[in-house]
Amino acid sequence: MKTIVLISCVKRKLPYRAKAKDLYTSTLFRSCLQYARRLNADAIFILSAKYGLVDLEEEIDTYNLTLNGMGEVQKKAWASRVLLSLQQKADLQNDRFIILAGDNYRKYLLPHIRSYEIPLEGLSFGQQLGELKRRLA
Repeated sequence: MKTIVLISCVKRKLPYRAKAKDLYTSTLFRSCLQYARRLNADAIFILSAKYGLVDLEEEIDTYNLTLNGMGEVQKKAWASRVLLSLQQKADLQNDRFIILAGDNYRKYLLPHIRSYEIPLEGLSFGQQLGELKRRLA
C-alpha cells in the first residue's frame, strides 16, 4: 500500500512556464506541498484544472482556469480524466490517499477511491493555513 497526496492547483502562479512544484506560488499551495513532503508520501501530485493530474516535476505553462466556475458535466469530465491518469500511477482500491483540495476538486474522485483522508475538510482559507502551520510546527 502506497500513500499518495493530491494537492489542488491555486490561482496565484508564475507568469511563465515552470515545473509544477514551482508554478503555484500561493502560501496555501506552498504550505500544502511542505506538509505533503513531511508525510513521506510515495507520490505527490497536483490536481490542475487545466492539465488534470500533474507530476511535481512536470513543466507546464501558466494558465487561468479553475473548476469553481465549471458546470457539473465539465467537472465530471475533468474527474474522469484525472482518474484515468491516477489509475496508471496508483491503486485506487488499495493505496491510501491524502487529499489537500477543495470539494470541487475531490467530489467526483472520492467515489472511486477506497481509502482517503481530507485533513483540511470544512476549514476556511485562514483556518487551513493555521492548521497547516500547526502540523508543520
